[in-house]
Amino acid sequence: MDLEELPSTLDLGSSLAAQVGSLEQSEPQQSAPEAAVIVPKLQNIVATCSVGMALNLRDITMQSRNAEYNPKRFAACIMRIRDPKTTALIFGSGKIVVTGAKDEDQSLTAARRYARIIQKCNNMGGVTFREFKIQNVVASCDVQFPIRLEGLVAAHRVLATYEPELFPGLIYKMVAPRLTLLIFVSGKVVFTGAKKKEDIDKAFEQIYPVLKQYQKVSTCLIKSGTDGSN
Repeated sequence: MDLEELPSTLDLGSSLAAQVGSLEQSEPQQSAPEAAVIVPKLQNIVATCSVGMALNLRDITMQSRNAEYNPKRFAACIMRIRDPKTTALIFGSGKIVVTGAKDEDQSLTAARRYARIIQKCNNMGGVTFREFKIQNVVASCDVQFPIRLEGLVAAHRVLATYEPELFPGLIYKMVAPRLTLLIFVSGKVVFTGAKKKEDIDKAFEQIYPVLKQYQKVSTCLIKSGTDGSN
């Protein structure tokens, strides 16, 4: 599928902004755990599929619950289901974008259900479920220690950028696996651009030792250590 068809709401910037907003509402900082204790949690799966034929979006909207279509605002029908809780963007070309699933299995299940709903509209016998593909896996975790982003970007300029006046997180573009990390001074990390959960796990295993190198030491601890040496 041509991803240029995706709406602006699925762009990297806006989807990550939503992730950051929820992540910043966290519990107080605790002592840093071992990497094996931390497991990145999947937050969103974006997948695409096709039903193999052109669709009349007005008819689908009229015959389906939880569907809306306003061609003056956006060229896709927006449909939602509760189980699994997801949202689909259905295009007249027969392409479908499914968002909101929490794992790959949920995403596949949801995509099949949307195709089935479309098939039931006007008894569309030509509808087939095909070309399912995971396009983006978003996950997050908290390493539970603050990070010196200035030191991290200085040592990893080839892979990292940090412009706090534009965005509060450091953007780290990992090469293998190929994905992007958003790293925040609080210790929150967002992973995006992965195609499967295994990529997220590999990326975390690689980045955690790097983050430990730039763990921000509390000024209170430094002062305490200095007083004890006198």
